[in-house]
Amino acid sequence: MPGNPKKLDRSFYDRKDVLRIARELLGKILVTQWDGVRSSGRIVETEAYAGEQDRACHAFGGRRTTRSDDLYGAPGSVYIYICYGMHHLFNVITNKKDIPHAVLIRALEPLEGVEHMLNRTGKPVADYSLTKGPGNLSRAMGISKLQSGGNLFSEEIYIADDGLRYKKEQVIVTKRIGVESAREDAELPYRFIVKGNPYVSAKKS
Repeated sequence: MPGNPKKLDRSFYDRKDVLRIARELLGKILVTQWDGVRSSGRIVETEAYAGEQDRACHAFGGRRTTRSDDLYGAPGSVYIYICYGMHHLFNVITNKKDIPHAVLIRALEPLEGVEHMLNRTGKPVADYSLTKGPGNLSRAMGISKLQSGGNLFSEEIYIADDGLRYKKEQVIVTKRIGVESAREDAELPYRFIVKGNPYVSAKKS
């Protein structure tokens, strides 16, 4: 049975294989504590972005702009960008500083603080859409562009491990969502989801 969650340290993120990290983030627990208000959810969907050679990554071809500068941060730091002018998308930085590998957290299964998630999202009752999809989960967890450039080692926002592990047959690997302009890289099997979990966003395969 899973035990007491332990905050992941920098060594978890400080590895070269972004695909492995994206897979291993499934089952981990994202925690936020803003002004003493705690919320948490289990990660059930991730996408890997493999830096300058990945056409779907904001750093493709060595691009480095004001918008994407946080993508080049140290392992365990946070990159958040705004999509469609409204969705704040939460990414975890991996590998080494100045190597822009990242994992987008796409969906959570709520664990704690559902009442606070409802307040933040304006939803009257909890349903699967509460933390389904990267924009929804950020809104529910109180995450915004303001946290971009920070890290996952404070008490305000971090990822923890309570020992839960998914077996190979419990994880589905698919292409990423919404990156059609990345041409052949749009077909790469860089998305990881927990099979059968109702919080997984969009297509399941």
